[in-house]
Amino acid sequence: MYAIIATGGKQYRVEEGDIIQVEKLGLEEGEKVSFKEVLAVNDGSLKIGKPFVEGAEVAAEVVKNGRGKKVIVYKYKRKSGYHKKNGHRQAFTAVKIEAIRA
Repeated sequence: MYAIIATGGKQYRVEEGDIIQVEKLGLEEGEKVSFKEVLAVNDGSLKIGKPFVEGAEVAAEVVKNGRGKKVIVYKYKRKSGYHKKNGHRQAFTAVKIEAIRA
């Protein structure tokens, strides 16, 4: 059984027991979270929502909050001596999928 959920402007295919990294949710480790925006559920037959599946939710628990690998942003203009180097680390929340209710 799997579900497709939407959170943080992205879509994820999840199964029970999966650990996924989503955009930062602002919750502490060990807290429970419920994703109500379920786009599709497959439990032998595929149910697709318009836009969301009625009465479906995905329960999860926050495992970890962290930041991803550093991405270097380098700006450069030739012949003018202009260059700028910045780094960026995107914040994330790792959640463990506990149950898919459809």
